[in-house]
Amino acid sequence: MKDNDSPGKARATWKARRQTRPAGAVVPGPGQESVWDYPRPPALVPDTRLVQIRLDGVLLAESHAALRILETASPPTFYLPPGDVMSEYLSPDSGTSFCEWKGRATYHKVCVAEHCVSRAAWSYPEPLVEYNAIRDYLAFYPARVECHVDGERVRPQAGDFYGGWITGEIVGPFKGEPGTAGW
Repeated sequence: MKDNDSPGKARATWKARRQTRPAGAVVPGPGQESVWDYPRPPALVPDTRLVQIRLDGVLLAESHAALRILETASPPTFYLPPGDVMSEYLSPDSGTSFCEWKGRATYHKVCVAEHCVSRAAWSYPEPLVEYNAIRDYLAFYPARVECHVDGERVRPQAGDFYGGWITGEIVGPFKGEPGTAGW
């Protein structure tokens, strides 16, 4: 979404609500979730599994109180409470983006010793009212830092913009993969 669009204008473009999975979508097996069963607008779901974030072996965050955003066609994004993140490793980074559902995101740089990763995390300091529960929570890009859910290393969602977390329980195909630009 362009930075100057309004949430209402962008939301109005979502006319159809999918009732079935599209052809080619993987049917989930026992204990799996299909991203094609996730809703639009996105759902916010508590997750008590152990979530850990590391860079160069240094623990940046550890939580049993994550919130997952579940949105059609995208792997879940995990948001961690600010008290579960070691803030000494984060600093504000340049740029913002805008989500028609959650609002304006700000970015954070992560530094461990001399190794700094730009825009490794993001947060919503003033989310839109429906997503106020993630105010100041932090989400991390698994392509830029090491993310784990209950000991499983997360695979990043394809594309430079998306921050979804792919684990063995999640099936797609996923937005961001080749050929998905129109999703």
